[in-house]
Amino acid sequence: MYLPKPFEAFSADHPELIKLYQELGQACREAGPLDAKSQELVKLGIAIGANSRGGVMSAARKALAAGATTDEITHAVILAMTTTGFPKMIAAQGWVSEVFKKID
Repeated sequence: MYLPKPFEAFSADHPELIKLYQELGQACREAGPLDAKSQELVKLGIAIGANSRGGVMSAARKALAAGATTDEITHAVILAMTTTGFPKMIAAQGWVSEVFKKID
């Protein structure tokens, strides 16, 4: 799995913090009834709202791995238009397209 260089560097410098962070993430995933695909689509929407290129691309990759189709991911991006605004949605569509190109 792709990991950004700053994340890798932080992980090397602070392994205990990363371990705790990952445990928190796992606990959050297990705290409710959503399946993995739904969780990743929700996280995609959150990343779009935060205008996070890395978050959008990561969520798109993870959503694909969890069984989401490119059409489902694209629909999730389109849904962000009326909540986060057209510019953020268009930026996210570009980032998601980059992920899709790598799987073709």
